[in-house]
Amino acid sequence: MTNHGKKTAGLWTLPFAVVLLLAAGCGTQRAGAAPGASLSSGPTPVGTPVAAPSAPADFPCPGESSAPPAPTAATGSGPDASPPDHYAENHAFRIPLRLHGQSRCDGLAAEGRVKGALEPLRRRGDFTPGHVHGALTGLGYPAGKVRTYQNGPTGVGFLIDIGASPWCVEGMLNSGSTTAEAFGGYPDGTGCEPPRGGH
Repeated sequence: MTNHGKKTAGLWTLPFAVVLLLAAGCGTQRAGAAPGASLSSGPTPVGTPVAAPSAPADFPCPGESSAPPAPTAATGSGPDASPPDHYAENHAFRIPLRLHGQSRCDGLAAEGRVKGALEPLRRRGDFTPGHVHGALTGLGYPAGKVRTYQNGPTGVGFLIDIGASPWCVEGMLNSGSTTAEAFGGYPDGTGCEPPRGGH
C-alpha cells in the first residue's frame, strides 16, 4: 500500500513542477516597457508620464475663421496645485460632452440653422414656446424630440434631441439674443436631458 501512495505523489509532482517552471518565465515584461525590461526593476516612479488615450482630432469646420479651440487642461495637477474642488468634481456628470471631429462641424451647422430659424421670432418679439416649437419642427426635427419652455417674460428655452448617439442642441431665445449650442449628451448616458441627482 505504501507504494501506491508514492506513485500518486509522483504523478502530481511532475505537472506541478512544469506549471511552476512556466509561471516563473511569465509576466517578466512590463506593459509598455522595452523588450527585455523586467518587473523586477520596481514600480513606476511617481510623476512618470503615463500614455493618455488619444483625443479625437478637431479641424476647422466650414465657415470657421480659425482653428477650433484647444481643449482646456484640467486644473489641480502639479506639485503646487490646490486641492480639487469637490463640488465641481461631484457635479461633473452634469457637464455636457463636447463634440469632436465631423460631429462638431455638424453641430455648428445645426446651431446656425436653429439661430436662423429663430431670429425672425426674436426680431418680432415673439417669445411664445409654441411658435419656437413650430419654427424648430419646421427645420425637420420631429415634434416629440423638441422641447420648449417659457423662461421669464421674454425668453423661451429649447432642447432638441437630434437622436444620433445622442446629439443635442440647446439654447435660448430672448429679447437680447438667440443662442444655440450643440453637444453630445451627458457622461452618465441620460441623453439630452440634464441628469438629476448628485452628491
